[in-house]
Amino acid sequence: MRRLIQKLYHNVALSRLLHTSVYCLQKELQGCESVLDLGCGPSSPLQYCKNIKYSIGVEAFPKYLEESKKKRIHTEYLGKKIEELTFPNNNFDAVVMIEILEHLPEKVGLETLARAERWAKKKVIISSPNGFVPQKEIDNNPLQKHLSGWDFQKMKNLGFKSYGLAGLKFLRQEVQNDTMGEDLTTSIRFWPKPLWFVVAALSQLATYYIPSLAFELFSVMNIDHKDSKE
Repeated sequence: MRRLIQKLYHNVALSRLLHTSVYCLQKELQGCESVLDLGCGPSSPLQYCKNIKYSIGVEAFPKYLEESKKKRIHTEYLGKKIEELTFPNNNFDAVVMIEILEHLPEKVGLETLARAERWAKKKVIISSPNGFVPQKEIDNNPLQKHLSGWDFQKMKNLGFKSYGLAGLKFLRQEVQNDTMGEDLTTSIRFWPKPLWFVVAALSQLATYYIPSLAFELFSVMNIDHKDSKE
C-alpha cells in the first residue's frame, strides 16, 4: 500500500491536481537555474526539478549528506550548519528550505530568512508545518527536533505568500516513527493510515487555497528585482 501511495504521489496528473510539494516546487522553480538547498537532507525533492543546472546542497548531519551525495542530487555539497554559511548577495536564482525552518530556534530562523533573501535573485521558497508541531529526534539525528513554529500569519507578516499542503491540519500529528524514511503516512493521526491519507489528500483540493487550515505551508517570496544589500 505504501508503494502504491508513493507511485500515486508522483503521478504527474494527480500531483498537479492535488498540488503536492514536488509539483509546487517544480512550478515555482521554473525560470530558475541555480539553487541553494539549505538543509537538503538525504533525498531532497530538488531531484525532481530537471531544469536546475547548478545547485548546492547544505547538510550538517553526515549520514544525510552521504546519502544525498550517493544520489548525486546536487552539483556541490557543504557539510555545515546553516548558521555557518556565507555567500555573496544575489548569488542564486532561488534559495529553498524544505522542512528546515522549524528545526531552528526562532531567532536563528529569522536571521536565516533575512540572509536567504539577500542571497537570492528571484525567490525564497520555504515549506514548513503550519504552526508549531512537536517532533522528537529521528534517525538518531538531534537536528530533527522541532524548535520553532511558523504559521500562516507569521509567514504573511514576513512577506511570503503561502499555499496549504498535506491536507487538513487536524488529520495529522507528530511523526510517530523513529526513522523518517519515505512513508508519506507517518504523520497521519487516524487508523487505518492509508485510508486517512487519502482523505487528507482529497482535502488538499481545498486547503491549498485556504492555507490557514492546512497542516503544511508552502511559502514563496518573489524577489524578481532588488538592489544589492550589504
